[in-house]
Amino acid sequence: MSDGVGVVEALRARAAELDALLARLDADDDAVRADRADQTADDEHDPEGSTLSGEWQRIEALRRSTAAERAEVDAALARVAAGTYGVCVVCGADIPEGRLEARPFATMCVVCAAA
Repeated sequence: MSDGVGVVEALRARAAELDALLARLDADDDAVRADRADQTADDEHDPEGSTLSGEWQRIEALRRSTAAERAEVDAALARVAAGTYGVCVVCGADIPEGRLEARPFATMCVVCAAA
């Protein structure tokens, strides 16, 4: 992934995956909201499954996490455009290629990230 084109393609592919996941989570959220609005839904006393409130909280947590990763991908794309991708924001050293392959939106080298 050392060439700029491969990096951009990988980041854009991940952005598309995250966008699709966000759309699914939005649909799930809409469904839970609709179920919560149903006056006959007494899920708080259902011993067979999770409550609608619990499901809604789970979806919201996943959505926040996914949106945060999406923002990191956008920031990485901006660093590629600015010519600063792969440079540690703390010490200015190059971020090892293996780290960027594992975490393409990394902003710190291994040493600074561990500190």
